[in-house]
Amino acid sequence: IIAEVRDLCFPYQALLDLGYEYRGGFNIPFRKSFSLRDHGVDVNLHIFETDDPEVELNLLFRDYLRQNAAAKKNYEVLKHELLKEEASHEMKGPFYKGYTLGKNDFIKGIIKETGFKGLRFLICSHHSEWKAAKRFRDKYFFEPNNIEDPYAWTFDHQDHKHLILYQGIEIVAYAHIQLWPEQRTAIRIIAVDENRRGSSLGRQFMQLIEKWLRMEKYKSIHTESSPQALGFYKKLGYASMPFDDPDEYENDPNDIEVGKTL
Repeated sequence: IIAEVRDLCFPYQALLDLGYEYRGGFNIPFRKSFSLRDHGVDVNLHIFETDDPEVELNLLFRDYLRQNAAAKKNYEVLKHELLKEEASHEMKGPFYKGYTLGKNDFIKGIIKETGFKGLRFLICSHHSEWKAAKRFRDKYFFEPNNIEDPYAWTFDHQDHKHLILYQGIEIVAYAHIQLWPEQRTAIRIIAVDENRRGSSLGRQFMQLIEKWLRMEKYKSIHTESSPQALGFYKKLGYASMPFDDPDEYENDPNDIEVGKTL
């Protein structure tokens, strides 16, 4: 079941009182998921804000399967086959890794057929998303400096979040956000595909990142901007603010410390 709310920060104690268990958002930051398993009732409830593109995507996917019997049957067979595999029952964070990720290519193909072009803001989870994250990092940050990525270890660290922006089924932007103590956060990397620049995607991506961090109760966001990117940050309300990196990583002397109160 999908339900919509005006504000995703709604109090949900009433759902817990009914026996629902809160499951988090999985890899979709702007989703609250609940499950109910009681007396023959088996419900997965996903709650989004009104007009979230994920709602449109799910309805398009549902309607496509309703209208295409062969695709519906193929999806049924795929799900049954995945459940036979031992890897399908391994947990990756809050979801079943093999089962959830094994459906990705099929779902992506259907989404392409529907013509969906909405923007999707996700946390990297599928291998294709991690591959895209590595491509963005290497192409725009490390290869121009002729060095290997020294921070690939952050792909599996709870304080480092790797975020992607889809337009339809294409990954068009990537960001690496570090979660610091005292409700502070840092932009380590943010990049928009060079073929999509000048289309406001960078601004929209940043707004989604900031909205998510506010929802998670973080109080500030910081970065060390290159001189070339400073104008971009200033347009988004960033101003001079000490970076104060608790990890004390070495920085580029040309970078400029800016930040924003969330």
